Amino acid sequence: MMKTISGGWNEAPGAVTLIDAHHHLWDLKANRYPFLSDAPEPHFFLGAYDAIRRNYLPEDYLRDSRAHNVLTTVHCEAEMDRTRQVAETRWLTEINRRHGFPGAIVGHAWFHTENAEEIIAAQAQFPLMRGIRSKPVTSLRPDAMTPGAPGTMQDDKWLRGFALLEKYRLSWDLRVPYWHLAEAADVARQFPRTPIVLNHTGFPWDRSEDGLAAWRRGMQAVAHQPNVHVKVSEFGLKDAAWDYESNRRVVLEAIAIFGIERCIFATNFPVAGLRIDYDTLVRSLDRMLAGHSQSDRDGFFWKNAASFYRLSLPPSEAP
Repeated sequence: MMKTISGGWNEAPGAVTLIDAHHHLWDLKANRYPFLSDAPEPHFFLGAYDAIRRNYLPEDYLRDSRAHNVLTTVHCEAEMDRTRQVAETRWLTEINRRHGFPGAIVGHAWFHTENAEEIIAAQAQFPLMRGIRSKPVTSLRPDAMTPGAPGTMQDDKWLRGFALLEKYRLSWDLRVPYWHLAEAADVARQFPRTPIVLNHTGFPWDRSEDGLAAWRRGMQAVAHQPNVHVKVSEFGLKDAAWDYESNRRVVLEAIAIFGIERCIFATNFPVAGLRIDYDTLVRSLDRMLAGHSQSDRDGFFWKNAASFYRLSLPPSEAP
């Protein structure tokens, strides 16, 4: 019998075997997360988010995911106090010791600060550390971009910091709006030996035909670089309900652009829970892939994540 993070195996019809390649945990008493503990972020991409301004701990994740067989997970940095970037990794390492997951950590480090290498080197010392998510400076709208500004993907200091990922054998979790994807493609081209994974399907926030065409161009640009994968995740829109058909179009186009062998499933819980529950999310993605082979589906739901993040599953327990 395969091992899951719950310790059991769900034999119910429709239960999907998966690795969740992107989720968050937070303890607001033990740690400080400014966007959760302080004033709300006015530009949060889903609008009001009061429902997640509370603890989200391993027992909460296990409850949300109980309808499926989660082999392991990848925790992506959750914007903990940036003066304590390594402390988040230390806390998550203890969570893994006590609960058996997450199986890998994507930590945080700024690329353009004077202490960039100090923080990256410290993060790399943790056995579960696999990559860094460092958000470059981006614009709120396509017509407000400032290429070359400090902290952007053209900033020489930022690029020097980015180069450290190869030195420390770390990947980059790329999170930018779709109008910055062409710039991200340039970074991927400059650093072909650094594995990169695009977060949240490139944020196709504008679902008009023109908006989707712009998103598609950006996705094609970044997918042209063979070192880039994509997390097929987080389809939530600001002030809009989760819509199966609209999101199905996005999912199938992303798969067509990248090829399913470079697509990685992730939930982005608890954030995605503002729009959809865990079970419905997983079942929806499973339904969207109905035309794919079992081999492709296994790759999408867990094998591609295991490969990208170098996750260990005991041979006797691996599917």
